[in-house]
Amino acid sequence: MNQLQNIKQKDLISECKFSASRSSGPGGQNVNKVNSQVILRFDVYGSNLLDEEEKQIILKKLGSYISGEGMLVLHAQQHRSQLQNKEEVVVKFNRLIEKAFQPRKIRKITRPSKAAVQKRLDEKKKRSEKKQSRQKNQRFS
Repeated sequence: MNQLQNIKQKDLISECKFSASRSSGPGGQNVNKVNSQVILRFDVYGSNLLDEEEKQIILKKLGSYISGEGMLVLHAQQHRSQLQNKEEVVVKFNRLIEKAFQPRKIRKITRPSKAAVQKRLDEKKKRSEKKQSRQKNQRFS
């Protein structure tokens, strides 16, 4: 079983902590009164569900989302409803974790075809001739 399937089977959301706060930006009185922004915190180092190799993968690939204490922090504030923002941040978390464990495609080394090489050389020759002709005109005038 590969790592992605292994991670999907683990219930990482159960180790997440959610908190709510007031959103920033426009929204009038709703923004000033209602705690609709949802912040998800996941302690990578303290996780009981992840083994050391999985923790290192998350720390390496999701470093921009991880605080100095090893907490993966995400927030959602797009919706007026706290519940919708919580659902959105959970989807965002699952997508990030899935992306971190997605195996990278191995690049196949390719070579340009003979026709492509010949075309490039022909274009270089034409460009060179054009510049050569310009130089000759400048000297005699």
